[in-house]
Amino acid sequence: MSQYNFSLTTFSPSGKLGQIEHALTAVSQGVTTVGIKAKNGVVIATEKKSASILVDNDSLEKVSVICGSIGMIYAGMGPDARVLVNRARKSAQAYRRVYLEDPPNLMLVKEVANVMQEFTQKGGVRPFGVSLLMAGFDATGPSLYQVDPSGAYFPWKATAIGKNMINAKTFLEKRFDGAMELEDAVHTAILTLKEGFEGLMTENNIEIGVISALTSIAEGTQPPSFRKLDPSEVRDYLSNIN
Repeated sequence: MSQYNFSLTTFSPSGKLGQIEHALTAVSQGVTTVGIKAKNGVVIATEKKSASILVDNDSLEKVSVICGSIGMIYAGMGPDARVLVNRARKSAQAYRRVYLEDPPNLMLVKEVANVMQEFTQKGGVRPFGVSLLMAGFDATGPSLYQVDPSGAYFPWKATAIGKNMINAKTFLEKRFDGAMELEDAVHTAILTLKEGFEGLMTENNIEIGVISALTSIAEGTQPPSFRKLDPSEVRDYLSNIN
């Protein structure tokens, strides 16, 4: 056991942690996942593929609601992502109990990143085999962060993780416009996924989450709310693209 712990927590002569490299390999084998920050919100989207046609796709969830103003998506190992989703939800609820509001996205990103970083230096554990995209909207506006297995986190205007991330990032570099509205960002996210998509893209094999700016309603002002698009909404977007 001591030899196993030693290999986990020690740098190689080249200055790398082998287990982090292996975790990033697990991420690169996950399905393509994209995130785009628009002028008035954020969209995160991913492929939703099952190992067999016998699997009930309705039971699969790639986009997770963390709290009212923050959502998360992942590429890599689903069970690892589930643990981090639960941690993030508990942290968000603890913040709300004290301050009576959702936490800023950056604060929650740091909480999750700290958990992931701890697992890179403890004996008897391994790093999380996932990268996350966390979308939020708070007093500072819309934000999109990526959190990697090392515990490092980065703010992005648009990015991609997973199997086809290099081609997806290249596509985003050509199509991204900082002035785009959320509707255009959703279309761009779908087109990015479509670049490397295998087979026919339908409302059943992609999943999209969005959060938008404050919206005026008859009763007053409604705060930003993260939500997953239902299949009928995804179908409408696909019909406009096709």
